[in-house]
Amino acid sequence: MEFLLRFLQFLVKIVYIIVYPILTVLLPQKSNEKKVPPIKKKVLLLPLVEIIAAMRYRKLTSQQLVQAYIERIKEVNPLINAIVEERFEDAMVEAKRADDLLAKCANSQLSQLYTRYPLLGVPFTVKESVGIKGMSHVVGSLKRVGIKAKIENESVENLRLAGAIPLLVSANPEYCFSIETTSYTNGRCLNPYDSRRSSGGSSGGEGALNGSGATLFGIGSDIAGSIRIPSLFNGVFGHKPTGGLVPINGIFPSSAEAECAQLLQPGIITRFGSDLSLLLHVMAGENSVKLGFASAVDTKEIKVHYSLGFDGLNGFLHHSVMADIQIAILKAVKYLQQSGLQTKIAKIKGFHDSNEISFSGIARLKKMSYILNDNASLKELLYELTKSIWNGSQYSKEGLTFELLRRTQAFMFSEDKVAKYKQKGEELKKEVINLLGNNGVLFFPAFPVPAIHHNTSVLAQWAVDYSLLFNILGLPTTFVPMGLDNQGLPVGFQIIAAPYNDKLCIQIAGALEAAFGGWEPPSKYEVAQRQK
Repeated sequence: MEFLLRFLQFLVKIVYIIVYPILTVLLPQKSNEKKVPPIKKKVLLLPLVEIIAAMRYRKLTSQQLVQAYIERIKEVNPLINAIVEERFEDAMVEAKRADDLLAKCANSQLSQLYTRYPLLGVPFTVKESVGIKGMSHVVGSLKRVGIKAKIENESVENLRLAGAIPLLVSANPEYCFSIETTSYTNGRCLNPYDSRRSSGGSSGGEGALNGSGATLFGIGSDIAGSIRIPSLFNGVFGHKPTGGLVPINGIFPSSAEAECAQLLQPGIITRFGSDLSLLLHVMAGENSVKLGFASAVDTKEIKVHYSLGFDGLNGFLHHSVMADIQIAILKAVKYLQQSGLQTKIAKIKGFHDSNEISFSGIARLKKMSYILNDNASLKELLYELTKSIWNGSQYSKEGLTFELLRRTQAFMFSEDKVAKYKQKGEELKKEVINLLGNNGVLFFPAFPVPAIHHNTSVLAQWAVDYSLLFNILGLPTTFVPMGLDNQGLPVGFQIIAAPYNDKLCIQIAGALEAAFGGWEPPSKYEVAQRQK
């Protein structure tokens, strides 16, 4: 452990314990919370696999589906503010083309058509930073206003080649450097379960849209929990692939450094765990063969290791994991144990240096764009950070705090120490892989608390290593929602596996979805009544 880094972590924890209750008293009371309205159309409650079947057998058209999602987006966006730029008219044109193609196809040729276009006519949404060619690529920065994406990420390209139709690009914080989605260019993205709270970050727009039932699935990116934290805050499934599986071309910010492709990955956010396998298979393109989806694994042969959070001194210095999140892990373990799976508490020695391993990994990305110019001095950065506290800077305090971490070698002020913890990270990766093997998964919190209140992310950001650590290790991880706490906020945890064993994470997530119900709509009782 490094004294200065841990002292700062402990100091922030004490401030958080003192200040957070005060802030929550000053914030609007629960009676003033706003939830998104109930879903009125049953088609919006169907998972992708059922949507494809309905379209294939001509019970549903792409135009009907796309129009239904456009109407839902327009209904909820005033409450969540998740849209950066939409392409609804173009989407309807593309939906008509899909319907025409399907109408001309004889029943005997349907299999061939869907082999070529497995997602024909299906709408989806994309995080702005991932990129859709010709659409906004500002990524929350006043310096980038007016910039359009010149290319789009390969995952988006693969989905479009498979027949899927993008509807919009969604909100992210400045340079994606925050666990809260707010920016000077797009304002604040709100949580669909409680408008006083954050939708998470940095894929907060996708989290809010999915939690609202306003998209069938979304494409985000994850470098430090940017898919899993919004998935927790919005009660949906999220998958970060194995490091390096999906190319990161077109994503901003990113870099050509080999390590960046290990840390940063495009991934999936969706209400339906049952849809993850198909979507990942399409997104990964030629690399999907590495995932072994063709070879089935008996769920009972998967070994479940679990941990309720960091322990020892490291655990003491971290934010404590909320009881409801720990209970969610234990409920899942008990169910799988009763279903015949082997379960065991995980004791992982290398976790003791989680902060140092995680933050030094971010500090090693020297070629990734900085919010300030690349040659800005530490003095300039501190000056802007001070101004940002009083909203006097054009840059966000969350982004500048993250930048300070990068420019100070994770507050260790030593390249040698950064290299030291890179080695420790490699040792930890071996330890985890040896534990899990090719048939094991690990249950672990993705973040210690459910959706935080607005303007508290700078204090909460120090707990990001619950998720970031697994980016550093390049391991696949799936977030699974496990219901709501007593405040009506979603809870859940992440499932981790060894490299290229993404399917094990997804398979267990699917089993838990079937057992516990997965996504619960913010207005669940009204929806249930309408379905009856």
